[in-house]
Amino acid sequence: MAHRDDIIRQTEEWLQPDAFKDYNPNGLQSEGKADVRRIVSGVTACQAFLDAAIEDNADLVLVHHGYFWKGEDQRIQGMKQRRLRTLLTHDVNLLAYHLPLDAHETLGNNRQLADILSFQRARPLAPGGLVWIGELPEPMTPEALSAHLSQRLGRAPLHVGTGPDRIRTIAWCTGAAQGFIDEALAAGADAYVSGEISEPTTHTARECGIHYFAAGHHATERYGVQALGERLAETFGIEHRYIDIDNPV
Repeated sequence: MAHRDDIIRQTEEWLQPDAFKDYNPNGLQSEGKADVRRIVSGVTACQAFLDAAIEDNADLVLVHHGYFWKGEDQRIQGMKQRRLRTLLTHDVNLLAYHLPLDAHETLGNNRQLADILSFQRARPLAPGGLVWIGELPEPMTPEALSAHLSQRLGRAPLHVGTGPDRIRTIAWCTGAAQGFIDEALAAGADAYVSGEISEPTTHTARECGIHYFAAGHHATERYGVQALGERLAETFGIEHRYIDIDNPV
């Protein structure tokens, strides 16, 4: 058993959330019981995830996508009311970390994605930055890299753009980070991988000579929260389980 506040203090010592200007509050978003025996992690605190976590006897749920995003309706009604009622009724803590969990150099989504995809010499373009760069184990054609992404992530990516026939240097940022394609170009990457795609991304990739792979927001962000959950379980001697609620986006 561990105390909720000790878990939060340790997590924030690792992730340093105050260093980020984020789109939602990082940390404890809904307070539950003080004593924690089991952490259940997931990508997004949707209703299906909450129901599965409570069925699995979670004392604390740990997610990448929590609540209270900038610009959203602040009223507690409808879907938001149902989700918060579920947490409060069952006295379950909601702990959420967004950009700090993308950027962390060992536990973060970008590092974990590099490990899953066997990217080599993986490092952030700038200290603490969100865009990473590395190399493929060996040069790949765009078709081969698409197949590699599909096999490792369980989801076929969307490939657009033009670039070298053989891809070696690769940049990436998980989630909805297609807007960072300009940083990948400036760094000299042959290809850029992110989660989503927007209309301008296609034209940038075509006109500037870089391959772009939209590999899925959910598919690229499964791994950081699992790594953090496992590290917390090891540190505090408690249980951890990851529950995946599939999302095709």
